[in-house]
Amino acid sequence: MSSVSLIGGHVSVAGGLATGGLRAASEIGAEVIQVFVTNPRGWALAEGDPAEDALLRESGMPCFVHAPYLVNMGSPNQQTLDRSADTVRHCLRRARAIGARGVVVHTGSAVTDPREKALRRLRERLLPLLDEIPDDGPDLLLEPMAGQGAMLCATVQDLEPYLAALDWHPRARVCLDTCHAFAAGHDLSTAAGVAETLDALHGFAPGRLGLVHANDSMDVCGSKKDRHANIGTGHIGVRPFGHLLCHPVVAGVPVCVETPGSAARQDIETLKGLRRAPVPSGPRV
Repeated sequence: MSSVSLIGGHVSVAGGLATGGLRAASEIGAEVIQVFVTNPRGWALAEGDPAEDALLRESGMPCFVHAPYLVNMGSPNQQTLDRSADTVRHCLRRARAIGARGVVVHTGSAVTDPREKALRRLRERLLPLLDEIPDDGPDLLLEPMAGQGAMLCATVQDLEPYLAALDWHPRARVCLDTCHAFAAGHDLSTAAGVAETLDALHGFAPGRLGLVHANDSMDVCGSKKDRHANIGTGHIGVRPFGHLLCHPVVAGVPVCVETPGSAARQDIETLKGLRRAPVPSGPRV
């Protein structure tokens, strides 16, 4: 694997998964894309178009799938658990059909139950799905949240008991969202904070990082608020993303922004510039 991180973004698939997705990728200068393969805010599971699937698979564009937001594998609600398992299985199947490298899924919430009980439910439901993944993938990328409510995983330290509940399954990897990590208390606004966070990630989930969501934060460090901002317009700033891109834990790991349209293009251009240039010293931007 190359040590250079591909940089891209989440794209709209209006007009077809490949037709619309690849057009959007070209418009924002993406080298890698993330897509939804079904309604991100509902339980209905959309079947794919085999022709579009083939076009995307044959395009060679590196791709990731983001599972719907409703998925919660730690929920005490039986219907939510059943629907979550069905949805993750569907996304893994669709990801394989389009040649995606992984499926991003939020790490979930205990809601009103003790954390240990929710982790047991997670194990019961998620381990069988991980075992179903064939040897050539896609991986399941677990995305820690901002720490709001009874979230099961927010800090990088939380990844250790979470992955342990899944027996450190080889298909269970990590998607690090910089806004979420910052909101959860990791101060990514300084070079030292970036290094400390990524070193801790390597310590608690070694070799597991499969994708980075590069988002600035509208709120301060430790706010526990999941509100993305364009790079350089939030409390993280521009320069820390340069430190992130040059850290060995991120070497070769794809990076996606989650800002829409022309804003995504600007964020991608900013990250590509940071990827090319040495990280300057001095006050952060």
